[in-house]
Amino acid sequence: MSSNVKGALLALLAFGLYSTHDVFIKILGSTYSPIQIVFFSVLLSFPLATLMLMRDATPGTLVPVHPWWMAVRTVAAVITGISAFYAFSVLPLTQTYAILFATPLIITVLSIPILGETVRLRRWMAVIVGLIGVMVVLRPGSTELTLGHAAAILAAFGGAFASIVVRKIGAEERTVVMLLYPMVANFVVTGLALAFVYKPMPIEHLGMLAVISIMAWIAGRIIITAYRTGEAAIVAPMQYSQILWATGFGLLFFGETTDSYTAAGAAIIIASGMYIVFRESRGGTSKTTPVLRTRTRFATPSMPRLGDIMRSGRYRDAPANSGGRE
Repeated sequence: MSSNVKGALLALLAFGLYSTHDVFIKILGSTYSPIQIVFFSVLLSFPLATLMLMRDATPGTLVPVHPWWMAVRTVAAVITGISAFYAFSVLPLTQTYAILFATPLIITVLSIPILGETVRLRRWMAVIVGLIGVMVVLRPGSTELTLGHAAAILAAFGGAFASIVVRKIGAEERTVVMLLYPMVANFVVTGLALAFVYKPMPIEHLGMLAVISIMAWIAGRIIITAYRTGEAAIVAPMQYSQILWATGFGLLFFGETTDSYTAAGAAIIIASGMYIVFRESRGGTSKTTPVLRTRTRFATPSMPRLGDIMRSGRYRDAPANSGGRE
């Protein structure tokens, strides 16, 4: 079995775990506020985070080199987690995924002012096509747009912004700093808000929150292994397999059916996102490859962003093709 096949299979396994993770969020979201779910999932993930951070032997302090960028990224991470958890709670799984899959499109646009990326005609066309796919899913004017839809869109923007900031400052910040600040911020912000939304939780629901944290960490470690095994251009598109899990889980556990508009819009968004990944993987088409190097998963505040961890490790990107043009 080739390294790329191994990497793809590992990524499929990881995203299957993440999709199961999202089912637990949706189940708990029918009873509890997303603020309470985020708080306890982060709280229960701290022991795992501590064990990982204890292995960081890099000298230095916990003071960020770029405090303002770090503050902006931390705010974006907090907003993304709460918004995405809320969207999973109130929207059909396939619809939530379809909207969140617009994140690579937003990353492509944000990379222009923040990273100085040059986006030429073909990638611009992919972005426009992808945004049309989002409009197909939302169908403004013919369907009622709810707070859940707004939350999913906000999560997509927040996740994209956080990813771009990682690409902006990641090379100069310690991994431990990049990991710790969003987790602590999620814990503090949701902890302060918990007094207004808290509901007593039976032991089985606390157990589900523990499972959410553990699954997020296991899936995150598997994705890291996948990127270190196969080429990023092969591994990255595997995230779109979550739409298949969402379709099955939605029907099995929640009686959700995927309407033709959501299916068509999701297909358009996925196609445009995959096109951007493959364009970035070709040499000469992208200076910073912001989408290809966003090795992370949206909406998982209990798991540090994978790009933070992988900056210090070895991974394989797709081989450059010097003949590629935008």
